[in-house]
Amino acid sequence: MEILGYIGALLMGLSLGLIGGGGSILTVPILVYLFSVDAVLATAYSLFIVGLTSLIGSFSHMRMGNIHWLTALVFGIPSIAAVFLTRAYLVPALPDPLFSLGGTIVSKSLGMLIFFALLMVAAAYSMIRTPKKAAETQAEVVKFNYPLILAEGAVVGTITGLVGAGGGFLIIPALVLMAKLPMKQAVGTSLIIIAAKSLFGFTGDLKGNEVIDWRFLLIFSAIAIVGIIAGSMLSKRIPNEKLKPAFGWFVLAMGVYIITKELSNLH
Repeated sequence: MEILGYIGALLMGLSLGLIGGGGSILTVPILVYLFSVDAVLATAYSLFIVGLTSLIGSFSHMRMGNIHWLTALVFGIPSIAAVFLTRAYLVPALPDPLFSLGGTIVSKSLGMLIFFALLMVAAAYSMIRTPKKAAETQAEVVKFNYPLILAEGAVVGTITGLVGAGGGFLIIPALVLMAKLPMKQAVGTSLIIIAAKSLFGFTGDLKGNEVIDWRFLLIFSAIAIVGIIAGSMLSKRIPNEKLKPAFGWFVLAMGVYIITKELSNLH
């Protein structure tokens, strides 16, 4: 199973490099089902892996001038604050079990996995659906809708903190629609935001009692980094509009599998 897990790490990095998001949402299922990591700890591990991988992947976008730094700051600051506070205070404060329903006990790990799977289904929908045809946004003065961007940053940060996903599928549409960034710039800016908030969020776990397996984390991250570098190179040759829906269907299947598997264990 470990071999499959490391192949999954490579695919996660490939996806991040190819489409700027989506791949990180596979990290938690890979850690839970292929490496038998506890779901709550897996969300912490995912933040480190996704953050480090996205940081390395953003370097090529920096060289190409694909990062809009002002947008990264406006979106990133509330997002970083939200993810840190969520990991440091909200996640530890969640009761375990979360609740019981008709004699069925829903544990903290199960609740987080189900929430994560529902997020996967939403992410899959955003990748599968055909976007309305629109002309590529030309280089122009970026007009910020500050309240919306700040609110979106805080919401994405909270979700990232809860489930350990980078949130690229939420960030990229926000940057395109609210900050009017061209798609390539949105992808580059998204990676730097994901890197910052994920790594800062992970520090929120270091204050707890969790024992971090650094050797495993670094090996997994190194394989994912190989994937994101390869994905960035391949992205110049593979059309994004063909790859994204195919990956979306895969994520949808994974999300449905997790929901079905975890709910069947309740009976």
